[in-house]
Amino acid sequence: MVGCHSCYLTVNTELYICCESVCVCCTFYRGYYPKGGGEVIVRMSPIKQLNPINITDRGSVTKIYGRAFVAGVLPFKAAKEMASAAVRCIRKEIRDLYVNIQPVQEPKDQAFGNGSGIIIIAETSTGCLLAGSSLGKRGVNADKVGIEAAEMLLANLRHGGAVDEYLQDQLIIFMALANGVSRIKTGPVTLHTQTAIHFAEQLAKAQFTVKKVENEDDASKDTYIIECQGIGMTNPHL
Repeated sequence: MVGCHSCYLTVNTELYICCESVCVCCTFYRGYYPKGGGEVIVRMSPIKQLNPINITDRGSVTKIYGRAFVAGVLPFKAAKEMASAAVRCIRKEIRDLYVNIQPVQEPKDQAFGNGSGIIIIAETSTGCLLAGSSLGKRGVNADKVGIEAAEMLLANLRHGGAVDEYLQDQLIIFMALANGVSRIKTGPVTLHTQTAIHFAEQLAKAQFTVKKVENEDDASKDTYIIECQGIGMTNPHL
C-alpha cells in the first residue's frame, strides 16, 4: 500500500521472531483509489508477549530498489516513465549504488480498477528499510510522480534516522505494549507520531521520551530518539 509504504512487516519481524511467532502477509488482489477492492491475506500465530525493539543503528545504504506499477487501462509506458525519472533523481545524490526500479503492468486478474504509483526502498547494512512512494493522479505527468517518490526517499535518508516518516508512528503502539525499553532513531517527529504517543500514554499508561540527537559532524540533521518504557502487556489466552 502506498502512503503507509514503509517496511512495516519487516521491522515488526524483530518484535515477533523473538517470540517464536510467524507472520505471513500476501497480496491476493490489488485495488485502487477511489473504488478499492484489494484483498490481503495475513496469517500469524498468537504470542504471549512482545519483546522491546532497538532500531537506532541505520548503517550504510547497500541497496535501492522498487517497483513502478500501472493497472487497468493505464499504459505500461507510464510505469517506465515513473521508474526512469525516479532513477535519474536518485542518482543526482547517490552515484555509487545501482538503483533497480522495475516497471510493472499488474495482471488484469490480480487487480481491480485503474491505478498507478511507485514505491522505492533503501536497504541498509543493518537491515533497516526506508522508503519513498507516490500515487499517480489524473493530469499529473508520470515522471513527476517518480520524482516525488525519489525525493521522499532521499529526504528520509538525509535525516540519518533508522526509520522513515511513515513507519515511526506505526511502531508506537508496539513499543507501548512491549515488555521493556524500546528505542527508535528517526527524523523529524510527525504529527501522527505525536498523536500516537499521546494516546498510548493516556490509554496504555506507557512512558515516552523524545530527545533530539546532537550531531557534531552535521548540525543540519534533524534527528531524534524516541524511547518508551513498555507496559509488558501479556496475552491472557496463552
